[in-house]
Amino acid sequence: MKFIPALLALTVSTSAFADDASRIAVMSAFEPEWIVLQEKLSDRQEVELNGTKFLTGKIEGKDVVLFLSGVSMVNAAMTTQMAIDKFNINAIVFSGIAGGVDPSLNIGDVIVPEQWGQYLEAVYARETDGKFSTPSFMPTTLPNYGMIFPREVSVARDGGQMEKKFWFKVDGKLLETATKVAAEVKLKDCVAENKCLSKAPAIHVGGNGVTGTAFVDNADFREYSFDTFKATVLDMESAAVAHVADTNGVPFIAFRSLSDLAGGGDGENEMGTFMGLASANSAAVVSAFIKALPEK
Repeated sequence: MKFIPALLALTVSTSAFADDASRIAVMSAFEPEWIVLQEKLSDRQEVELNGTKFLTGKIEGKDVVLFLSGVSMVNAAMTTQMAIDKFNINAIVFSGIAGGVDPSLNIGDVIVPEQWGQYLEAVYARETDGKFSTPSFMPTTLPNYGMIFPREVSVARDGGQMEKKFWFKVDGKLLETATKVAAEVKLKDCVAENKCLSKAPAIHVGGNGVTGTAFVDNADFREYSFDTFKATVLDMESAAVAHVADTNGVPFIAFRSLSDLAGGGDGENEMGTFMGLASANSAAVVSAFIKALPEK
């Protein structure tokens, strides 16, 4: 791995900070993903806002701000909104790892869903005589998993109106660019210890991704997620970022490389072995994607 020199961070209050350059926000959930992306960053400068480090510079000649969302939905929503408030963000790109849900997909694959849903926005239902049922004033339309009944979220709109919504679509133009670069990137299939994947990884654009506050390592719930949401991938941040991007009118897209099968594989969860490989694959596709974006 390339050595990245440490820089002194400029720590300022959020009220005192201003950055006028139009930038692409490039996010990752946690450090292994972030380190890979930093290798591609030039003209690096660092500022710390409310404890979060934001790295500005260029990736493939485009102005970016690179930062960690933190793991899970509240952290992801909070840091996304902070970035939108303090930087001039023209697009949000999430790069990270996730669990594979679609049984036709494999570890190392990079998935670029066309929409994201929050599957744990839910009613935990009462059980009566061996059956689960939701309160009459909280109707649901999606199939339940035991006591868990997924529901739509409420999204604030102009005029104080609230919109009920389950799926948050990624930006159509960004998805078109992702489709164009999908055939151009060669993905890694071996980790440093020479442990290689049994099938060469591929890039898949389209389909559904789902996000919740749980790390899923359960074959039965994985099957439920695929059957109910037609999900390709399951993570802990992307739908929250999509929600914030939607509310603020900022184009969004997420690239997720499969580090594990969310409980669908044999033996222990595969993330410990393939996290680095998956992070590198996602970062490689994101770098090619940023390069292919038109100049603003």
